[in-house]
Amino acid sequence: MSDTDTAEGTEVADLEARLSIYRMMQEGRLFEERARDLFLQGLVKGTSHLGIGQEAIAAGFAAALEPDDLVFCTYRGHVHTLLRGAPMAALMAELLGRATGICGGKGGSMHLTDVSHGAMGSYAIVGAHMPIAAGAAWAAKARGTDQVAVCFFGDGTTNIGTFHEALNLAAVWALPVVFVCENNLYMEYTAIGDVTAVEHPAADRASAYGLEPILIDGNDADVVHTTAVRTVARARSGDGPSLVEAVTYRHGGHSRADPGKYRPDEEVAEWLRRDPIPSYRERLLAAGADEGTLDAIDRDALAAVDRATEEAREAPFPDPDTLETELWADGGSAWRN
Repeated sequence: MSDTDTAEGTEVADLEARLSIYRMMQEGRLFEERARDLFLQGLVKGTSHLGIGQEAIAAGFAAALEPDDLVFCTYRGHVHTLLRGAPMAALMAELLGRATGICGGKGGSMHLTDVSHGAMGSYAIVGAHMPIAAGAAWAAKARGTDQVAVCFFGDGTTNIGTFHEALNLAAVWALPVVFVCENNLYMEYTAIGDVTAVEHPAADRASAYGLEPILIDGNDADVVHTTAVRTVARARSGDGPSLVEAVTYRHGGHSRADPGKYRPDEEVAEWLRRDPIPSYRERLLAAGADEGTLDAIDRDALAAVDRATEEAREAPFPDPDTLETELWADGGSAWRN
């Protein structure tokens, strides 16, 4: 496996960059906790899939990307989209189905998209975005733009055909794409280990496509960031794709409709003790960060979430006349121009 499994011995970013990663993690955590609260108040319709506990992966990669790079994620994509630069108020408004939402209130929690910031969509169909990410990487290579595509997906995706198809084409064509498996141990309600022939569903399959098996602690923001810097640089330099398996854990169930009772209590307790945010805060303090600076980051993140919430709640609902607009393309070229 990769030598980036733990923070020990890993070259990490400077303190200022690490404080930025901490800020991103806090903003992501507080945003999703607020989304959970609004759901329980009946203000978020349908369901939602939270990544509380998985913030180190999103933040570690976000800090390694350039403004014109492209990110593809799953329906558990709130934090990825936010940290790509999408306006927090517009994301919150989208969750509430308001006209000021990032998709006009039409997409909701599972389809957050902000192309202007390189957030190329949250995909509700498992694995559907992997070949799309490969296609975006192919386009970047063909145009010579030096863009890198990063595709996040869950462990359950590794048993779906598009996972293998996208990896194969990316390797054959040496595409500038990084595939990141957020292995939170459960594919919806089933433990990934119960239905997978190998122990590490992504890393153990990398060699089948001529790729390095990279298995890391997805709750360690320094390890994630170091891995992101290396794999993104590899892709940008023309050396082809990477497959990263980042082991993590969602604090709650699969969705807001799932209490997650199928998980052993002792397992949940152990992973809660490994919460990536308080552990990273302690590491930053040990590295010389000022506690007052960290407290200010916490306060600013909460204030930003409060402002976004208030703005979203005050926003109007979409005009009914927009319901039948922007629903499909006719297959012609006009939609691309």
